[in-house]
Amino acid sequence: MRIDLENHFATEAWVEALANNKGYPRLENGGERLSPEVWSSMARKTELMDMGEGRIEAMNEARIDFAYLSQTSPGVEAFDPAVGVKVAENANDLVAEAIARYPDRFGGWATLAPKDVDHAVKELERCVKELGFKGWNTHSNFGDSFLDDPVYWPILAKAEELNVPIYLHPAIPMIPQLREFGFVLAGPTFGFGVEVAYVFMRMIVRGVFDRYPNLRIVMGHYGEALPFLVNRVDCAYRQNKGAPNPEFGPGSEKWASEYVLSNLWVTTSGNYYPAAYVCSRDGIGLDKILLGSDYPYEKMDYCTDFLDGMELPEEELAHVYEANARAIGF
Repeated sequence: MRIDLENHFATEAWVEALANNKGYPRLENGGERLSPEVWSSMARKTELMDMGEGRIEAMNEARIDFAYLSQTSPGVEAFDPAVGVKVAENANDLVAEAIARYPDRFGGWATLAPKDVDHAVKELERCVKELGFKGWNTHSNFGDSFLDDPVYWPILAKAEELNVPIYLHPAIPMIPQLREFGFVLAGPTFGFGVEVAYVFMRMIVRGVFDRYPNLRIVMGHYGEALPFLVNRVDCAYRQNKGAPNPEFGPGSEKWASEYVLSNLWVTTSGNYYPAAYVCSRDGIGLDKILLGSDYPYEKMDYCTDFLDGMELPEEELAHVYEANARAIGF
């Protein structure tokens, strides 16, 4: 069986919220693109909106048996909380309906509006306990803050309590220097991965994983190069044990590499470089690699054709395609 953990959708409520939003993110140029960079999610609107036969046909072509659906970037995190709550609830209800129609093909990642922390905690519990979702898909920034901010820790605590992972997915970076050259630098070429890895490192230094040691973070694109940096991330710790500026607290209790090795899982999405697979497998372990296609921004069969073409042992592919996902609750 092949289980795809990165398969994106969108809703009409999300599009309407983008069209009516006064700040970023918003739709402009007649609803064709997201500002301020040229981010072409609207070019994939037809595929994003289809949580039925069209998506299943693409899954069949790629020999993918089951897909977990996640709200596309930029998500709902940066919306005004009152708007975000409604869009998130609508997204979760629509995914639940899709699962009810195709229970043998679809599962769900929760969409949350984290700026209303109390609602996000309750909605995550509803999604997991009532709707049967397996985790929370969130994004690399919330417009003015990152996931490591202590204000969001109650949501992290609930994820750990429910024993469900968090998929940390890219959005247009909040870091202004990455946005300076537009989408060519801010997008998947570079900025997407940089900010996601940056947020994971912030979580380490902020002490998130010391407070929530069983928290599992999933990142696409083979972990945005973190498996490559397992040794390098400890360099500053050799000098001051990773202590941040005093206003952030004492720093993490363990070496940074220990959290990369214990709290990070990665997917195969959108990276078809054999050395990236090998580095991830050897750097953080075969059991940490999960199948992810990044549909519809990448064709599903790009991913499966790449993996099948690497001539890996059948037992190794079985871990990537199914066993590793099963091991963490999918």
